[in-house]
Amino acid sequence: MSQIPVGISTCLLGKEVRHDGGHKHSRYCTQVLSKHFEFRSICPELEAGLGVPRPAIHLREYDDGLRLIESKGTADHTEAMNTFIERIMPSLSDLRGYILMAKSPSCGMERIKVHNEEGRVTRRDGRGLFAEALMKAYPLMPVEEEGRLHDDMLRENFIERVFAYDDWMQNVAGDNLTPKALIEFHTRHKFQLLAHSEKIYRQLGPLLSDLKSSPLEDTADQYLQLFMDAMSQKVSRGSHTNAMQHLMGYLRDSLGDEERKVLIEQMEAYRRGEVPLVVPMTLLRMAQRREPVDYLNVQQYLTPYPDELGLRNKV
Repeated sequence: MSQIPVGISTCLLGKEVRHDGGHKHSRYCTQVLSKHFEFRSICPELEAGLGVPRPAIHLREYDDGLRLIESKGTADHTEAMNTFIERIMPSLSDLRGYILMAKSPSCGMERIKVHNEEGRVTRRDGRGLFAEALMKAYPLMPVEEEGRLHDDMLRENFIERVFAYDDWMQNVAGDNLTPKALIEFHTRHKFQLLAHSEKIYRQLGPLLSDLKSSPLEDTADQYLQLFMDAMSQKVSRGSHTNAMQHLMGYLRDSLGDEERKVLIEQMEAYRRGEVPLVVPMTLLRMAQRREPVDYLNVQQYLTPYPDELGLRNKV
């Protein structure tokens, strides 16, 4: 399986590109995710020409918007950053996700300090200039901050979205778009959708039931927007249990009474928070492996990402 192209802040790979000449090496990114993701690293400040080491910068708010100003002084690097952003942004269209460095006035995704013209902090709900441009240019691309990947639920959700978005980009987007490709994609992700958002799951079926009523590109755009919206929603234990129960219905013939009983017990134990998701999911996969049901063979819900990532052991 080829690696998935994912963008990343350069300092997270251990490169000494920060303003003080340091780095923010993420071993999870370099030792675990790098086996599955082909990282494309960008340090916006360095590549905008600010050099290493460089004076610390922060966001200041003026009447005409946010500007990137040196923390000690008045040197303004906004134009250099905007020129770099304009140049780099079109080249990121093949990425399937992006991991950003937190708390950075260029890369921070959320809760960035914003200062007034005198340099005093007035709010803490800003977003770095590069991160803002990235999320505006590619609103459906999965984007996450490295620090948030230490949260089991957020990490699992981000990686699941990257693999699903990669499936779309490889098999449905652009020249690959056909009614068949769109319906097959929906079929592969049905149980994932059901787990993430039953409401959106119920909207997407009717959307695909009459593909002749609107241009296919419009329907695909609408579909992907709803799909990625659903996938970004955290899955509750109850929603996973509901999806697994639906899935179990397809395995009626391959489950003996005792097996069914054990599976239901483990689903309930998962719902109560006593065992991780991997326990009932493994039992379902074993039943499917023993007597394969064609419809379940294509379901990404059973294996949404490589097992060795161990994500379902923690959620």
